[in-house]
Amino acid sequence: MNKHTQSRMPERLNVGVSIFIRKGEQSLWENGIFQNCLYLVMLLLRSPRVKSTYLVTGGGDGGPEDAKRFLSDSPVPLIDMETAMSRLDVMIEMSAQLGREWAVKFRERGGKIITMRVGNDYVIDIERMVFNLQHALLISGAPYDEVWTLPEYESSCKPYFETLFRAPVKLMPHLWSPVVLEREAAKLPEGQKFGYQPGRRRWRIGLFEPNVCMVKTSYIPMLCCEMAHRENPDMIERMWAYNTNKLKEHPAFVGFAQSLDIVKHGMGFFEGRYPFAQIVPASVDAVVSHQWENAQNYVYYEALHGGYPLIHNSHLIGDCGYRYHDFDCEEGGRALRRAFETHDANLDSYRAKANALIRKLDPENEDNVRVYTEALEAVCART
Repeated sequence: MNKHTQSRMPERLNVGVSIFIRKGEQSLWENGIFQNCLYLVMLLLRSPRVKSTYLVTGGGDGGPEDAKRFLSDSPVPLIDMETAMSRLDVMIEMSAQLGREWAVKFRERGGKIITMRVGNDYVIDIERMVFNLQHALLISGAPYDEVWTLPEYESSCKPYFETLFRAPVKLMPHLWSPVVLEREAAKLPEGQKFGYQPGRRRWRIGLFEPNVCMVKTSYIPMLCCEMAHRENPDMIERMWAYNTNKLKEHPAFVGFAQSLDIVKHGMGFFEGRYPFAQIVPASVDAVVSHQWENAQNYVYYEALHGGYPLIHNSHLIGDCGYRYHDFDCEEGGRALRRAFETHDANLDSYRAKANALIRKLDPENEDNVRVYTEALEAVCART
C-alpha cells in the first residue's frame, strides 16, 4: 500500500462480511456459506475492537430486498458495496467475491481486506478445470492482506492459498451455533420433536453428504451401511441417501447402488435435499458420514446437538460420535454396529461430550472472540 494513502486504523473498527445475494428466494439452508457469514458476524458483535458490523451485499443480481427473508434473523444490518467503501475499515470476503477494482480502491484509502476460505478450494478448483465445470473465478486479482481458513484445510489448501494469493494464511477456529437449527426445529409439525429418541428396534440411517464435490459423497457411507447390514440384517430398517436426486439418474451410480444387498433388499431410498432439522425427527435415527480433507462439517454438529449417533471419519471433533478411519468402510460398518449396540445405554455421556464440543464452537465463546480479535488487530497493525 502506498504510504501516502495509508490511514491509521481507528481504535474500534467498522467491519463488513460479504454475502452473495441473487434475485428471488434464498435460504440459509442452501449451503453452509450463508451460515458461516451469520456466525462470523455474531462473533464480531462481541469483539471489543469492533465498533460496528455489517453484511455487505455483492456478487449477485439481488439487493437487500431479496435478502430479507433468508436474513430476517440477521443480527446486523445489510449495506451495499458503495456504502461499504466509505464506511468500513476492514472487509472480510466470505460469500461474495470482491472485484479487483473495488478492492484496490478500498485498500488505497486505507482499508484492509481479508478473504476467508471455508471450502476445499484446491479440490473444487481442480474439478472445475479437469471436468470442464462452471468456474467461480477464484483468481480475480483482488489484493488481500491476509487469508483466513479452517484447520480442516491445513494440509490440502493452506500452501495452495499462500502461493495463489501471495498473502499470509492463518488457521481460524470453526464456528457454529445451534441458533439456526433450533429456529428451524421450532417449525416442526405438532407431534414431531428434534432429538434422538431411544428404544427403536431397528434404525433408520440418514446419509447427508452433498454429493457436489468428491470431498463429501455418499459412496463410503453407503458401503458402511452395507457392511453393517451384511453382518446384522435385522439392524437397519431403512437407509435414506439424501442429496442424490442427480446421482440416481446416472447409470454408474445406479449400477453401484443396485449391487448392494441393502438396496436389493428394499432398504435403500434416494432423495433430494432437505434441512436436517426438518427431516430427521420423522425419518432418521442415526447419521453415517464420510469426508476427504473436509473434517469440520455443520451436519456433524447438528447431529451431535440432537444426540443422534454420528458415524464419521473426522479427526477434528475429539471423541464425539463413533469414528472410523479414512476410507475404511468395513471399520465404518463396525462403528455403526457398535453405535446400535451401545448408544441408548450411553446417551447421557454421549450428550455431555457433544455439548462440550458445541461450547467450543460457539461464536460467542470468549476464546473464539479473542482469537478472531487478535487476528483482526494483527492485520490492521501490518503496513
